[in-house]
Amino acid sequence: MTPLSPSYVIAARRSPVAPRSGAFAHLASHELSTPVIKACLADAGLSGDAVEEVILSNALGGGGNPARVSALAAGLPETVAGLSVDRQCAGGLDALMLADALIRSGRHEIVLAGGVESYSRRPLRFRTFADGSAPEPYEQSPFTPWPDRDPDMAEAANALAEHMGVGRKEQDLYAIESHKKALAAQMENRLEDIVAIDGIASDAFTRPLSERLCDRAPVHAGSITSANMSVAADGAAFCLVVSERIARSLSCFRMEIVCGGTVGGDPAMPGLAPVKAITGCLGKACVRPSELTVAEIMEAFAVQAIACQRGGDLPMDIVNLGGGSLARGHPVGASGAILATRLYTELKQRGGTGLAAIAAAGGLGTALIAKATNPDV
Repeated sequence: MTPLSPSYVIAARRSPVAPRSGAFAHLASHELSTPVIKACLADAGLSGDAVEEVILSNALGGGGNPARVSALAAGLPETVAGLSVDRQCAGGLDALMLADALIRSGRHEIVLAGGVESYSRRPLRFRTFADGSAPEPYEQSPFTPWPDRDPDMAEAANALAEHMGVGRKEQDLYAIESHKKALAAQMENRLEDIVAIDGIASDAFTRPLSERLCDRAPVHAGSITSANMSVAADGAAFCLVVSERIARSLSCFRMEIVCGGTVGGDPAMPGLAPVKAITGCLGKACVRPSELTVAEIMEAFAVQAIACQRGGDLPMDIVNLGGGSLARGHPVGASGAILATRLYTELKQRGGTGLAAIAAAGGLGTALIAKATNPDV
């Protein structure tokens, strides 16, 4: 089989993340996307008419094609196609992998890939019945056909904690550390991936978190509390993915996408699925965990991140160096893309090889390995 040409991320930006009903509650999804798309193009020195496709993850919207809406709202020409994807939490990372596949195949050379979520503006959902009885509202769509293996996500996280023997104290300490790292990154101006929106230039939820505050946090399920699980949030993130020919023609820092993959696992314990994706990607790339410079691991729940770190044998001192979603919030369809932008930013600052990984409802896990590349090579 003939090796395919690699793809490169040459720009990666995100919005600040704001908790639901907070600073971005007045913004529609495309209003979150627009400044991020424009910033990516400006960073690369490319115009909108150079883009051939926009691939956008969105999980909680009302359907339609938010990729197309976001592209048009950002001023991209009507000739630019738009593809929306939904793999819940993992969708943003999957959008990047789809862009990688399009470029490796030779079909496209310049693709914008990312995710957006406005939890604040999500539509109300109702289930109708054939007998004509009154519709009933619901929050979570089914992720499996089996009700007994389709748990609430907090209950699934608690089951994972019990399975792994991870207590509330360990989860709380992990959350405290995530906030510490995020605060340090803010103070040191290391979050250069953020695009200010409406004058907001930092993640609104990041704060000092203490054991005392964790002890007082409301319980959602067993050891899972509001302190050691991510808050629902609004946000957007995009990566500009290009062919080797385009990358060589520009002077941008570039991140080569080495490999990626999505795997399925037990729907009742989705937090374990990324472990298989991580180990599979490391094996495919012939990279040992000790050779990684940085790992961006989703923190929907502290115990999920702990499971990925342990199961992937990842050194703790490379995980979420600028904090994770416990300190940011979780804009579902955008979270995978935010991991990718954080990975790009950290590799730009540190060099080397990095990993991103995320779980999704239904027992799915996605992981990606990328490496910093000298723009002069």
